[in-house]
Amino acid sequence: MTAVTDEVADVPTAEVVVLNSVTKVHPGGVTALDDVSVTVRRGELAAIVGPSGSGKSTMLKVIGTLDRPTSGQVRVDGHKVADLTDRQLSAMRARSIGFVFQHFHLAPGVSALDNVSSGLLYSGVGLRMRRERAAAALRRVGLGRRLERWPHELSGGESQRVAIARAVIGDPALLLADEPTGALDSRSGRVVMELLRELHAAGTTVLVITHDREIAASLPRQVAMLDGRVHSDREVGARSRSRDVTRGGGMLTPARMQPSDVVRTGGFGLRSRPVRVLLSALGIAVGIAAMASVVDISSSSRA
Repeated sequence: MTAVTDEVADVPTAEVVVLNSVTKVHPGGVTALDDVSVTVRRGELAAIVGPSGSGKSTMLKVIGTLDRPTSGQVRVDGHKVADLTDRQLSAMRARSIGFVFQHFHLAPGVSALDNVSSGLLYSGVGLRMRRERAAAALRRVGLGRRLERWPHELSGGESQRVAIARAVIGDPALLLADEPTGALDSRSGRVVMELLRELHAAGTTVLVITHDREIAASLPRQVAMLDGRVHSDREVGARSRSRDVTRGGGMLTPARMQPSDVVRTGGFGLRSRPVRVLLSALGIAVGIAAMASVVDISSSSRA
């Protein structure tokens, strides 16, 4: 394992997300976020809700460090995002942020256990430890008996729970759930939302991005977006917090994949797409044969 030397250390903080006057203008002059200020404290369970085009997906990308704002300040887990290099941002996403999307994005031909363990692939953790932690994460989401199931053997609700286990395996400071029930039936959706509430009760900070106002209304805090602005921000009852309010900051020292993991991942890519590998090899062989023929024809002509 080769450690990256870039390091950033900020002071611990009780806020896991701070957006201060954030504006995002896309090429063409389209304003997706317009002077947005939002703070999410540790241990909160909150929803960002709004119709399509309201700016909630752009806010997800900004909070998840997948996109940079045009102006304003973003802090995530105690770090100023604008001060981080691309390698440090990768370290933050690997360590501090868990992502759950509407579509599960599980690797086909890989067991649920290895799909979850891939959440630690870039953390420098060995294969055996990754699988032990993946098994614990799957048991945490109620799939302790489905460890060796492949994605096509899982229901939609089970696949989403696998995706959630992958997101929380590294104990991130923040779990971002983007339309986590959008591809599920109502029963599976209720199961997933109950799981998110259980993770929150255990101390995870959960931010749900949704257009479903019924789901948003069931959460303790709702941040409503409209036309790129915060239309309203209201809480129901007392704001819950994690006991660990001093977490955050620390060194961002990303690690690259171990050589054994590089070989294993490459080998899986070859095995999982045999037709593509065969066609690629055939194309290379035809190209080499054609080049050799051209050279031989030229040599023969000169002779």
